[in-house]
Order: sequence, then structure tokens, then C-alpha cells
Amino acid sequence: MVDLEIQTNTTPDTIEPPDIFKKAILPVTLKFEDVVYKIKPNKSTKNEERVILNGVSGLVQPGEILAMLGPSGSGKTTLLTALGGRLSGRLGGTITYNNKPFSNAMKRNTGFVTQDDCLYPHLTVTETLVFTALLRLPNTLSKAEKAIQAEAVIIQLDLTKCKNSVVGGEFLRGVSGGERRRVSIGQELLVNPSLLFLDEPTSGLDSRTAQRIVSALWDLASGGRTIVMTIHQPSSRIFYMFHMVMLLSEGNCLYFGKVSEVMDYFSGIGYVPLVAMNPADLLLDLASGLAPDGSHENKSKPRQSLALAYKHSRLDSLKAQLQETNSRQFQDGSEDKSLAKWPTTWWQQFSVLLKRGLKERRHESFSGLQIGQVVAVALLAGLLWWQSNFSHLQDQTGLLFYVCEFWGFLPMLQAIFTFPQERKMLEKERSSGTYRLSSYFISRIVADLPMELVLPTLFVTITYWMAGLKLTAVHFFHTLLVVLLSVLVAQGMGLALGALVMDQKKATVLGTVLMVSFLISGGYYVQHVPAFIAWIKYISIINYSYKLLLGSQYKNDDTYPCDSGVCLVRDFPNIKHVGLNGQIGAAVALAIMLVGYRLIGYLALMRTGVTKKKYV
Repeated sequence: MVDLEIQTNTTPDTIEPPDIFKKAILPVTLKFEDVVYKIKPNKSTKNEERVILNGVSGLVQPGEILAMLGPSGSGKTTLLTALGGRLSGRLGGTITYNNKPFSNAMKRNTGFVTQDDCLYPHLTVTETLVFTALLRLPNTLSKAEKAIQAEAVIIQLDLTKCKNSVVGGEFLRGVSGGERRRVSIGQELLVNPSLLFLDEPTSGLDSRTAQRIVSALWDLASGGRTIVMTIHQPSSRIFYMFHMVMLLSEGNCLYFGKVSEVMDYFSGIGYVPLVAMNPADLLLDLASGLAPDGSHENKSKPRQSLALAYKHSRLDSLKAQLQETNSRQFQDGSEDKSLAKWPTTWWQQFSVLLKRGLKERRHESFSGLQIGQVVAVALLAGLLWWQSNFSHLQDQTGLLFYVCEFWGFLPMLQAIFTFPQERKMLEKERSSGTYRLSSYFISRIVADLPMELVLPTLFVTITYWMAGLKLTAVHFFHTLLVVLLSVLVAQGMGLALGALVMDQKKATVLGTVLMVSFLISGGYYVQHVPAFIAWIKYISIINYSYKLLLGSQYKNDDTYPCDSGVCLVRDFPNIKHVGLNGQIGAAVALAIMLVGYRLIGYLALMRTGVTKKKYV
């Protein structure tokens, strides 16, 4: 695997971190005209479409920041997502970038910061940004140059003091909320985007931190970048840092134009506040249906009159300006053909994702609680089945079945949470074209192998010798290999269920029901299964694992003491039903499941890995 050691110290004295923010690579003029977006209603409602965006138009030039304001449900996040090329469905109108549709080249030159900070909690700030740089920056840069670019982002966003601190999360103390937000922005700045979208970048932050973030965005815009953001309720100081503002209400545009003209425009159409107030507060009041005097009567009237006033006074001039940009000559986008679909190779993506996965999940996989749980159960099983032998064949077969049960449920339940927990991260990174789904999937499976193989090995090592099973290396390793194969199959089943359902609770319930079905039909509890339901054993992980474990300890000609003197092991009731023959067939069946479940999981991720959501 490629060496991915991350330098968390300051940049070497011999290398000066480049200022990657001085100038945009390709200045972009964003134009959108008569954008309409509709969603289908729920099955329980009438067969009518809900209009989320109703003919919204606008223009953002390089060096400008457009702030979209509006109450919840006004459509601002939907519009932002549509402009960022991330919205599917019934989207109408035209959206162009330098008079061209969204392309592979434009995707590379676009950054999109979601409202929720989707970051790995156990990685440091430097690790987070360096891993992103290694994945998203092209191979024209060396690994060292990518790390230097990450260092430049850290310096630009004033993250130097916390660069070696873990990001943290809900259950792990880390950097502050403002620092987390800047890390999220920094991930998008690594590609030096010409076009940057941000969804509520100041949400949940104090006024000082919010101002620092907007100030950083203003500096970026001054380098020729085009920045579009949604914001809920900015302070007046932040409001006047924007160049353009758009006011939305119920999918309709109530105002689009320069920030400096906002108050004059609304005063000119009769909406004058009774007292001096923050312009953003006035806009939100009007978009919420409140009259300037604060009255709540007939909320729809102010919104309707504002929409009509805007169409009559400003929309024609805006459309004329949009038509003017159609004839403007922009820089030729010939780089579309030269750009590969992916910035890095499959192996590079796999290597970086594997390194990142191991760093992030080592805390969870090998936590004291996890190891303690396995050791405690292993010791308890060893004590309960202490030095059992052929004279206690019932107990030995019970132990082998318990091993199948424990290492069927535990890895399956743990694997179920994998993809539902990482769905947001997968959607975020795949939407940005960071890596192939196959490289992510394979790296995720390989990164889980240490936990999936080490802990069962520890369990078998403790229990096997305490329980007095056949004390030879051949039988021990035979038993261990069967358990490890069973664990990998159960893990694959959990991955498939998690990817298919993408809901932790539902997937857990479904997985428990299936595993219980496999358990009951495994050949230990019920030995005379009715013919109409006996087919379950042919898809049962437990059935095949139990057969293989029996084969690891017993042969057809082995004997045990019984009432009649000496009896053949193969005739013992718990063994006779399952049988000692067909060991190769059982191993092949588990091998097919090992591959089949993972294939199902991968195909399910192809369907749901980057779901196009409906935003309001």
C-alpha cells in the first residue's frame, strides 16, 4: 500500500505554503433562468404536484457573493442544490456556467459545503484535510504537494492552533463548532474551486465566529470566485458583506439584486419599517407574511404583492441582463476533454480510503469495551464447558452450536450499522466525485478485517483449550478457520441488509428475524423439521457452520461411551441429523454466501449510495 504518513508538524522551512486563494483558476458566471422544481406528493394525498421553486431567475458574477434568504420551506436549499448540480427530478428552466451546462470540468471546479458538518470524529484537522487532498486533487500534484496545499488551507482558515486536535463529534470532545465549520469549508477549498456553494455556513454559530467565516468567504470572492450561500438570519454587519441578495418565499422570488439597493427598493414599493432595523430582519418578516408594522393579518397578502411588484419592476431588466450574458465570450472550456473522470487511480483511492478507515475505526474496533466483551464471553464459555470430552458429547455439540450462534449474531449486527451510519459521508464525497464506489466498498471491507478476524481468533484461542476440545494443532486451526469463515459470511449478510434497508432500526429487526430463523433451522434445536419449511436450512449460515464445526472435531468412525457400551459419533442424535458428510459442499455454500452477500450490498449501494434528496 502506498505510504500515506501524514505530517502534522508545521510545513518544512524550505517549503513556502502557496497562497492558493489569490486567484480563481477559471472565473465562472452562474446564470439561472425560470428555474422550476416540483415533487410528487405522498400516496395519501391527491395526485397533485407540489411546486418548490416557481420560476426563479438570477445571475452571479465572479467576485460576488450571493446570499439567499427566506424562512424555512422557502426553497432556498432546493435552489442551492439545483445550482450545485446535485438535484434530480422534475427540474425545469436553464442553469448555465459560463453559458455552458454543468460538466465534468465544472464539477471539478465546484465546491459544495452542506449544512451539517459531515466529518470523521477521530481524525485530526490535519488528517481530515490531507486525506481529502489525497483523494480530490489530481495526480499532476505529488503527495507532498497535496499535503502542502492542505497546510495552506489550514493557514488561510486560521486553523493552525487546532490542526493536531481531533475533529470530535456527538460523543467525542473535539474542536469548536466554528472550527468544525471551517474544516468543512476547507475540504472544498482544497480543489481551489471557482464556484463555491454553502448551505447555512453560519448556522448554530455565535455572531463573532459567523462573521469570521463570512469574512473568509469575502476574501475568497475577492480572488475572482463565485460564491452562493443560503443563510437564515444574518446580523446587519454580515448582511452588508454580501454583494447580491435573493429573497425567497414559498418558492417565489420576492427580491433579487444588490445588497446596497435593498432598503431603497422596499421603501419605494411602500414597505418601510416603523423603526430602524436590520435589513435581513425586514426581509425575513416580509417573506414570512408579516407587514412592516408587525401585524399577522392575512399573511399571504404581503407575499403576493411583493412577488407581483418584483415581477413588474425588476424581472424584465434581470432577464435582459441574462440575455446579454448569452452573447458574452467566456474562456474556452477545452479542459473538459483533458480531464479524466476521476482525479486519482482506483488503487490510490483504495489506499487512501483504507488508511483513513483504519485510523478512524481503530478506536471503535479495538476499544476496551469491545475486547472486554469478547474475552468475558470466551472465559464464561470456557468455564461452563470446562474440559468436556467425548463422554459429554451433548455438551460438546452444544458448545459448537453456541459458537456458531455467537459469531453469527455479533458480526452481523455490527455490520448492519456500517452503511446507514456512513450514508451522509458517502453521499457527500460521491456527489463531489471524490472516489469510485468500488474503491470505497472494497476498502471498507478490508478495513474491517482486523476486528472481524482478531476478536474471533482471541475467542477461539481462549475457549478451545479451556473446553477440552481435541488438543491438536490441526483440529484447533480447522476449528478456527471455520469460525472465521462463518464470521465473514455473517458480516457480509449484515452489510447487505444495511445497504438494502439503509435504516438502522429496520435493518436490525430484519437481521435478527433472519438469524433467528437460521438458528432454529440449524439442526440443533429442531431435528424433525416439516418438509414444507425445511428449505430454510439450505440458506442458513448456522446450518453450514455447525456442520463444518462438527467436522472439525469428529469423524464418521469416532466412538463415544453410551448405555450399550460404545457407539459411533455419527449416530449421536445431534450429529446424525446434521451429518458429518458433505463438508466440502458446506464450505462451498459458505464461500458463495461470502461473495454473494457482498455483491448484494454493492448493488444496493449503487442504488442508494448517492440518493438525490428532495430539499425544501
